[in-house]
Amino acid sequence: MQPAPPPQPAPAQPGMPPQPAPAAPMPAPPMPAAPAPAAPPMPAAPAPAAPVAPAAPAQPKHQSTPEVRERLSAVGAIAQAISAEVQKVIIGKSHVIDNVLVNILSNGNLLFEDYPGLAKTLMTNTFADALGCDFKRVQFTPDLLPADITGTNIYDAKKGEFTFKPGPLFCNLLLADEINRAPPKTQAALLEAMQEKQVTIGTVTHKLPAPFIVMATQNPVEQEGTYPLPEAQLDRFMFKMSVGYPDRADEDEILSRRISRGKDAVDVDVITDPQRVIAMQQACEDVYVDPALRMYMVEVVARTREDPRVLVGASPRGSQALLKTSRAAAALRGRDFVTPDDVKAIAELALAHRIILKPEHQIKGLESGEVIQTILREVPVPTV
Repeated sequence: MQPAPPPQPAPAQPGMPPQPAPAAPMPAPPMPAAPAPAAPPMPAAPAPAAPVAPAAPAQPKHQSTPEVRERLSAVGAIAQAISAEVQKVIIGKSHVIDNVLVNILSNGNLLFEDYPGLAKTLMTNTFADALGCDFKRVQFTPDLLPADITGTNIYDAKKGEFTFKPGPLFCNLLLADEINRAPPKTQAALLEAMQEKQVTIGTVTHKLPAPFIVMATQNPVEQEGTYPLPEAQLDRFMFKMSVGYPDRADEDEILSRRISRGKDAVDVDVITDPQRVIAMQQACEDVYVDPALRMYMVEVVARTREDPRVLVGASPRGSQALLKTSRAAAALRGRDFVTPDDVKAIAELALAHRIILKPEHQIKGLESGEVIQTILREVPVPTV
């Protein structure tokens, strides 16, 4: 048994040069080469070097640089400042405001569906003021034409040629108010803008300014004279959400602040500008997503296609929405990695409007959100 001990130190020492960080806590010599912070996580791994070796390469993959962490921390701080500014106007709806911020950070379009008078339009106006972005509002009506939104070519008699006159679509934040009151032809004018961030007039394609976000509203009541949005257009909204009624205390606070102001309008400070918003959106691309979490997102979306209650499941655009919005949710909290809770928190908002239930379940009053919640309870959550 004497020859057995010498071979055991021998493998450990050749393995140390390729992986200085994991081997740091084992012998004393590598300690100067590895920084002090690397030592604390390693004591959890016992003396056997074999089990530690496979885990070591996984750590650098999700360890971001100090610059990335600082940038994402700044994103979280700016987002919280925007949220605080919006909450001067929208009272008692901090979770709704956070979801709108997640939508903005993921550069997606947002559909509000709720009853009249619940601050859907006011929230969009307030976000536009706080973001410092160019804002336009279009009231959708049955007689609205596509050219009223996109713009059109107008003949210039002095120049003897047609010149393009841009419509209200050319802005950073477009409020499409009561979008389901316009006919499908006008609704379709938004499809290219919402997906490709451009508008084609005749044979010329015009790029829209960045960032470009559509926030649309529609009411679930008064459906007479309305045109339901087609599935292709619903799929282009990153989130579909509602605001909900305030509770008694919040509604009393709304009245109290209105009395104190002495006017309807609320003064909102500008927190950012379009270029900073773009930088915040780009910073979300540095948020790390574990491969196990990617498969978790894929499984959740795949279950929507296999559920016996669902006629049409979510498309790959739905899984991309999960990826982008979960990254934005992590950045909103200043984190450089996504957790399963980030995915579960936004899954219903990102997927419910992308599935179509079978008619018999629609008649029974089943909601798409209930299907998503059932799937989230059934799919095993990865431990990351």
